[in-house]
Amino acid sequence: MATSYLAMDWDRYGDEFIEAIGDTLVMVSVTMVLAGFLGLVVGVLLYTTRSGGILQNKVVFTVLNVLVNFIRPIPFIILIAALQPLTLAVVGTSVGRDAGIFVMIIAATFTVARIVEQNLVAIDPGVIEAARSMGAHPMKIITSVIVPEALGPLVLGYTFIFIAIVDMSAMVGYIGGGGLGDFAIVNGYRAFDYPTMYVAVLAIVILVQAAQFFGNWLSKKIMRR
Repeated sequence: MATSYLAMDWDRYGDEFIEAIGDTLVMVSVTMVLAGFLGLVVGVLLYTTRSGGILQNKVVFTVLNVLVNFIRPIPFIILIAALQPLTLAVVGTSVGRDAGIFVMIIAATFTVARIVEQNLVAIDPGVIEAARSMGAHPMKIITSVIVPEALGPLVLGYTFIFIAIVDMSAMVGYIGGGGLGDFAIVNGYRAFDYPTMYVAVLAIVILVQAAQFFGNWLSKKIMRR
């Protein structure tokens, strides 16, 4: 039975399947790097500009907080449509892989920001106060105290984000972005070719499980130091 589920027509779809894996990896990798960095910056600003933070600034905190709360609840497929004019202006097109990556970066950035902020809030304030009392510059405190203190939980947070980005990449197929999600829908579900669909789903599951395993391992290694 299991064999029949994986009995995809490899001669017909093999090359397209490999291309779909490549598209997914490109979308996920680019989004993870750019959104991971931008989200870290926004998350750190949310934490440090809040009341009592080392960069306390009510205006900056309020603007960022409202922006994160505004973008995060929007379903990704709706965000693709809502950002079409901006995507067209920045990327030059509102369809295809590059357009999909642009929207994925925006969506993931604000999700990362909130996860980063939530992990930083759990840091013992005494550690930061100790650094401040020694005259450390705010940027030094951020890079040498705040981020390292929360590194283990942040790795787990980024692992969660990676999985969410894989989910986003599956929906980019709706605007011609390709990837495993598009492959599963077009060549599998819509064509009633369930073995082909299951092969694509299995590839996605393997990718997610590998990321989860690595994230758990890395987080444990960091927190044991």
